Amino acid sequence: MEHTEKVILTNLCMIQDGTKVLVEEKVGKGADGIIFPGGHVEEHEPIVDAVIREMKEETGLRIENPQLCGVKEWINEDGSRYVVFLFKANQFSGELVSSAEGRVFWVEKDEVLKTNWIWHMDGL
Repeated sequence: MEHTEKVILTNLCMIQDGTKVLVEEKVGKGADGIIFPGGHVEEHEPIVDAVIREMKEETGLRIENPQLCGVKEWINEDGSRYVVFLFKANQFSGELVSSAEGRVFWVEKDEVLKTNWIWHMDGL
């Protein structure tokens, strides 16, 4: 019995500043809506390095000491497993800048789920 399968590794990070969290309004690729910033883990890239890189690319912010706070997964229609490593961070520097992935902006933490939250992520 073989113990391998196709797995797609990704990350999301909730960057918090007081009572506000940073969200991203994704566009295209069938994922229109609000979600925490994040992206794919590159081949042989450490998981924590990936989330730090993705936050810089998508938000312009350099996060420090991201804390793993959960994992979400599902099986895609093609049989591959999709794994999302969920992080949170409240230490960051830099200037907030949106990217081609979507517009980033701050929202009150208790208002997040009242937005157009992307499918699969409403159980976080």
